[in-house]
Amino acid sequence: MEQNLSSSRADRKLMEKNRRNQMKALYSQLNSLVPHESSREPALSVPDQLEEAASYIKRLQANLEKMKEKRDRLMGMERANYTSKNSSRGTITGSRSPRIEVREMGSTLEVVLMNGSDNLFMFNEIIRALHEEGAEIINASLSAVEDTVFHTVHSKVRDSAHSMNTAARISQRLKMFVEDDREF
Repeated sequence: MEQNLSSSRADRKLMEKNRRNQMKALYSQLNSLVPHESSREPALSVPDQLEEAASYIKRLQANLEKMKEKRDRLMGMERANYTSKNSSRGTITGSRSPRIEVREMGSTLEVVLMNGSDNLFMFNEIIRALHEEGAEIINASLSAVEDTVFHTVHSKVRDSAHSMNTAARISQRLKMFVEDDREF
C-alpha cells in the first residue's frame, strides 16, 4: 500500500514537472514571436512576457482593422467614381465602358481589357479570376492612349490536357464579369 502511494506521488511529480517544462517551452516560443524594443533589456518575467505578447496582438488587430477599413474605403471610392461618371448624362472623358477580349492560343491566353483610367479595380479582378482558375500569369502590361487604358495579360493554363475547356471557362467568366460591371 505504501509502495503504491510513493509510486503515485512520483508519477504526479513527474507529470507536474513535464507540464512545467512544456509551459516554459511554450512561453519561450511565444516570447520569440514578439518583437522586442531592444535586445539588451533584462529578461522579462513570464507574466511580463505574456502581457507584452497580448499588447502586441492587440496592436496587430488594430492595424488589421485600419487596413481593412482603408481597403474598403478605397474600393468603395473606385466603384462610386465609376458609377457617378457613367450616370444618365452620358460618359465623361476618362470613363469608358469596359471591353474585354480573350484570345486562346493553345494553352496560352491573352486577355486585353480596355477601359477608362478611373476603373483600375477591374484589372485586379481579372488577375484574381485567372489565378482562381489555375492559370499562371506570364506577364502583364498597361498602356494608355488618350482616355483609354489597355491592360494586357498573358497567362498559361497549367493543365494542358484540359486547357481548351479551362480557357473557354476563363473566357466566359471574364466576359460575364465585364458585362456585370457595365450594369453599374
